[in-house]
Amino acid sequence: MNVADIDAAAERISPAVAPTPLEHCPRLSALTGANVYLKREDLTRVRSFKLRGAYNVMAQLSDAERAAGVVTASAGNHAQGVAYACRSMGITGRIYVPARTPKQKCDRIRVHGGEFVELIPIGDTFDAAAAAARADVERTGATMVAPFDDVRTAAGQGTIAREILAQLPAAPDLVVVPVGGGGLLAGIAAYLHEKSPSTSIVGVEPAGAASMTAALVAGGPVTLPEVEPFVDGAAVQRIGDVPYSVVSGLGAEVVSHANLPLVATIRQDTLGTGPFGMTQVDEGAVCTAMLELYQNEGVIAEPAGALSVAALEHIAAEPGSTIVCLISGGNNDVSRYGEVIERSLVHRGLKHYFLVDFPQEPGALRRFLDEVLGPDDDITLFEYVKRNNRETGAALVGIELGGADGLAPLLARMDASRLQVQRLEPGSPAYRYLT
Repeated sequence: MNVADIDAAAERISPAVAPTPLEHCPRLSALTGANVYLKREDLTRVRSFKLRGAYNVMAQLSDAERAAGVVTASAGNHAQGVAYACRSMGITGRIYVPARTPKQKCDRIRVHGGEFVELIPIGDTFDAAAAAARADVERTGATMVAPFDDVRTAAGQGTIAREILAQLPAAPDLVVVPVGGGGLLAGIAAYLHEKSPSTSIVGVEPAGAASMTAALVAGGPVTLPEVEPFVDGAAVQRIGDVPYSVVSGLGAEVVSHANLPLVATIRQDTLGTGPFGMTQVDEGAVCTAMLELYQNEGVIAEPAGALSVAALEHIAAEPGSTIVCLISGGNNDVSRYGEVIERSLVHRGLKHYFLVDFPQEPGALRRFLDEVLGPDDDITLFEYVKRNNRETGAALVGIELGGADGLAPLLARMDASRLQVQRLEPGSPAYRYLT
């Protein structure tokens, strides 16, 4: 894949994909000291960049391939791109998605594809849906439209880099790219490597699904034993062979490792000299970025769409440098916002859970409120788990603090009380089960 492939893809997809806005973000610019721009891929016809790659592949199908119909697997966004192309080109398609795909995405797939597509929910992960799609192709002879592991798909996604360079007066110092299967990163990196080699690139994965990082560490694609599905648009167990080949071939390095503390990914003295790195962000940080984008910029980003912005707090930017963050999609189900808020509060150190053994006597809860809870703290959950005997009863208590610095005083007051209290640590089996 090279610039010529991506330039040809741009011409090919032009009937379906208008250039998306590149918007300066004053808030993020003030926070970083850089000039931060948001590349609004959430504003395509299917609310994500995936239309680019899907349309580029399907526009090149032969008459025989079109007649055979197409099959794909997707976490939801690529499926919408394929569905839109099916309806536009009059091609029938079968689309496999994980059973847990948000309803909003499933509904939009049906709207875009109409009578031309059949939606098939199957399995718990994208990889399970992908296996079902491959079996369908082998059984029926239909044409696979790969969501990321195809040079044509990656070339379509690479048209974003072409637009960025055309929209700025000078090449950006840094482009921050969300990573799921790797096709978007591969296409953008291939274009910038030739057209703007001084531009730095950071690929960002959710910490619970860092398949590109795992591949770079292992020296080739590996299958993760499990993934955290919350960032559904980037929850891929195994990176694609084509994206890995492109990304590793361009010298990508792991600048922070999964399950290790996140470090500053790009230093001031390396910005603008073309380094290419991979990093991860916590799912809670993604939720915080989603909420801040909505509340401040009015941008409705899905979890994967906020990955690039979530990574900004870990990037030491040169004052006055130019950074582009890709908002890769905006297909977010509003019913998920309760979980988004919860994860953000936990990430920011404002929400905590405890098992408290209350003595079964009058006034026990009142003493807890008066002696343990701080003046700015609030109980958001109170639920008896079980009663061990007649004297005590264990309750699950959720507490939202007025500020993150209120945790240490709260724990001190708990220690000083005569209550038996166990803090539930995020990520522990008990925490996952009880919350």
